[in-house]
Amino acid sequence: MTDSTLGAVSATAITNTRVFDGHSLSAPTTVVVQPDGRIGDGSADAVVVGAAVVNAEGTVLLPGLIDCHMHLKGRESLETLATYGVTTGLDMATWPASQFQSLRGLRGVADFRTAGMAATSQGSTHSRIPTYPDVALVDSPDKAERFVEVQVADGVDYIKIIADLPGPTQDVLDALVAAAHARGLKVIAHAALYEAVRMSLAAGADMITHAPLDRALDDATAETMLAQGTVFIPTLTTMKGVAANLTAAGVPGVSYAHAHESTRAMHAAGVPVLAGTDANIGSFTRASPPYGESMHDEDAYIGLLERAMPPYGESMHDELALLVDAGLSTAEALRAATSTAAHAFSLDDRGAITPGLRADLVLVDGDPLTDIAAARRVLRVWCGGIEV
Repeated sequence: MTDSTLGAVSATAITNTRVFDGHSLSAPTTVVVQPDGRIGDGSADAVVVGAAVVNAEGTVLLPGLIDCHMHLKGRESLETLATYGVTTGLDMATWPASQFQSLRGLRGVADFRTAGMAATSQGSTHSRIPTYPDVALVDSPDKAERFVEVQVADGVDYIKIIADLPGPTQDVLDALVAAAHARGLKVIAHAALYEAVRMSLAAGADMITHAPLDRALDDATAETMLAQGTVFIPTLTTMKGVAANLTAAGVPGVSYAHAHESTRAMHAAGVPVLAGTDANIGSFTRASPPYGESMHDEDAYIGLLERAMPPYGESMHDELALLVDAGLSTAEALRAATSTAAHAFSLDDRGAITPGLRADLVLVDGDPLTDIAAARRVLRVWCGGIEV
């Protein structure tokens, strides 16, 4: 419940709901949203006198979902995420810094973390994006320190590097990761090709985002990721859309089956898999070779990619379904968007329904452990204790 003027949180008792604990559903119970926006003790003796009561009989209460790869495009993107039960968005490229700085601390919408600018190099796919900042074009190892320094000064939460081909050389990727790690920041590597994944792992990136469309990741890759503690964010929703559009246009060497198989193999090997969508309303640029080499009409090619960009919030539920299709159980897919995601990004105040954590909560109609599609049937959402 909210005060429409002040955005204050009043105590709320959500009763008779079954709670997802990361593995199974509880018997019907009560979860309390405290006035401080955190989860309280749901025992009868602890419910605040005068608390609003939500009788949630027949429902399931999930921790707020975390989209581990999206692109922040203003307050409206955070509002839309929350509508679909996504209470945290992990932004993977936004600039200038003022754009994300102005959105920090908003109440009653999805919370976010950000990479700010993503590092690439001159001549890469991403360097062709209009207005791409010069400081993010890291063409030699000596420029890596400067890039990371600027990011830290801007207040980013982690570092994103673009392993385009062509793009940053191995020594540049190595320097970027080293500079970030020296400052205690994790590194997420965009790697949409098999060779880009190999280079990112060689550099020591903490997370790989996107599943390659040119070749499936193999057992050797899984062994490396396990040994290094690397996390995988396959963004299957986007990869499926891109593959379909490029295949329809006659671009060779592209198959969603590679992304599907990579996800299945990494999960089977024990590599942590997170739910991320690449939700974005901005324009897309050229994809890395070999996807774009045979496209003579660049405008048409970019249009194919733009049509593959998934919408905020709704696409998270597509991603959960694709993760289940790739071999995750329904509980594992939900953890990929809640507790596993929170742990990977060091978000220690969310990802579970536990007293003391943020009251990021999603009430759904049906049992998503029986059918993951039930998570789409969102009834009510709380972000930091404020109902949206």
